[in-house]
Amino acid sequence: MFSASRRDLRAARERDPAARTVREVVLTYPGVHAVWGHRVNHWLWIHGLRLAARIGAALVRFVTGVEIHPGARLGPGFFIDHGAGVVIGETAVVGADVTIFHGVTLGGTSTDTGKRHPSVGDRVTIGAGAKVLGAIDIGHDSRIGANAVVVRDVPSNSVVVGVPGQVIARSRPRTADSGVDLDPVVPDLVGTSLHSLLAGGPPGADPDRRVVRSGCRPRRQRPLGRRCLAG
Repeated sequence: MFSASRRDLRAARERDPAARTVREVVLTYPGVHAVWGHRVNHWLWIHGLRLAARIGAALVRFVTGVEIHPGARLGPGFFIDHGAGVVIGETAVVGADVTIFHGVTLGGTSTDTGKRHPSVGDRVTIGAGAKVLGAIDIGHDSRIGANAVVVRDVPSNSVVVGVPGQVIARSRPRTADSGVDLDPVVPDLVGTSLHSLLAGGPPGADPDRRVVRSGCRPRRQRPLGRRCLAG
């Protein structure tokens, strides 16, 4: 537990450019406090002191604004940036060197008592406001875009954006040596789709089936399969 806590502290220093000193992180970072409090509460939970663990989790939530069920399993190097509004459910499993931002939910979609929360792989980054729901697997080295809603498995080295989350393979796969994934650029699936439609379809599309933007003729005079967007 103590070695994991030291790694949590080192993760905060490495991944947040606003962290100037170790003392500042120890004294003022609610995300770090929440993870440390959870490690104590999880120890109580697995040793049968479950009421004490739940009371401890409630205190951590009151102080930090982060709710982590004491049954959740968090790997070393876990960093919650900003912290406010994060919720992690009882059967969630989080791998090593994971970074999440404020407003993230690792939640369940079932009332069953078994596994009902996500399992997150190593070196995953989850953007602000994202919701990862259900007993799904998020592969290693993946990235969940801000405000995405993820309800199905995500392969390793993927990027997920949108509602519901759309999975995209990375053009340049990441490895354990790639460092934290904080690139602000994520794919714009809606913009790409609209651009393709306005351009007359994807490359190689049949020109006779492309969209006509102006000069529309009556439907009976148009070639078969041709559409018209007037105005």
